[in-house]
Amino acid sequence: MMQDNAKRPRRAAAIGLLAAALAAAAVPAWSAGAGPQARPGWPLPVDDTTAYAKVLFDRLEYGFGEDEDTLTWDAQFWYGGDYARLWIETEGEVVASGGDGGEIENLDVLYSRRVSPYWDLQAGLGYQRVYGDGPEPERFYGVLGAQGLAPYWFEIDANLRVSEVGDAWVDLEAEYDWLLTQRLILQPRFETSFAFQRAEEFGVGKGLGSVQLGLRLRYEIRREFAPYIGVSWLRRLGDTADLAEEEGADTDATAVVAGVRMWF
Repeated sequence: MMQDNAKRPRRAAAIGLLAAALAAAAVPAWSAGAGPQARPGWPLPVDDTTAYAKVLFDRLEYGFGEDEDTLTWDAQFWYGGDYARLWIETEGEVVASGGDGGEIENLDVLYSRRVSPYWDLQAGLGYQRVYGDGPEPERFYGVLGAQGLAPYWFEIDANLRVSEVGDAWVDLEAEYDWLLTQRLILQPRFETSFAFQRAEEFGVGKGLGSVQLGLRLRYEIRREFAPYIGVSWLRRLGDTADLAEEEGADTDATAVVAGVRMWF
C-alpha cells in the first residue's frame, strides 16, 4: 500500500504532462490554415478557419426498473473547426426511487483530432465518482479513444482509460439509427467494458465486466428534439457479477425507459 501511495504523485504528474502536451498541440491545430484546405480522399472544401459548437443530449431518460427507478444522462459538447476540437463528454445515473445514490460514470475533457472524413482520435483527462450511503470513491484518469462512423453507419465510441493509481480499462459503445420513416427512428444500442485490474470500490471486477443492450424508438418532432420510449437490459459478467452478488445486488436488470434526445 505504501508503495502504491508513493507511485501516485508520479502517475498524476505523468497525466498532467500529457494534458499540457495535448493543449499545446491544440493551439496550432485550431489556428492553422488561411482558407479551405484539400486532403486526399476528403470531401471539398474543408475549412478549418471557422469554429463551431454543439451540445447533444443523446440520452436523457427515466428508467422504470424492477427494483429501482433511475434517471440517466449521456451528453457531449464540442467546440472547434473541421479538424481540431475541444470535446467534453459526460455519462451517469441517479437512483430516483427504490434506493439511494448514483454514479458519474465519466466526465471527460478531450482534444479531438479528425484523422479521416468519418473518424476522430481523442485524448485527454476524465473523472469518475460513485456516491450514496457510505464511502464515495472517485478517481481521475487519462483517456485515449476513437469516435466515428464504422461501415454501414454504425456509430462507435471506444476508449482506453488509465487511472492515477494504474487501473486500466476499456469501454465500447455502438449504436445504429434505423429510419422507419423520415421522423420515426429505431435505435439499437450496445455497450460493454473490460477491466485489466479489479477495482472493488467501483464494483468492477477483472475481465469482461458487463454487457448492456438497448432498443429505443424516437420521433423527431424537429431534428433537434425527439422524445423516445424503449427498453434497456444490463448483464454483469464474471468477476464483476461476483462482486455484485457479494453486495446483494442483482447481476442483471431490465428497465422500460422514456426520455428525449435533443441537440442545439
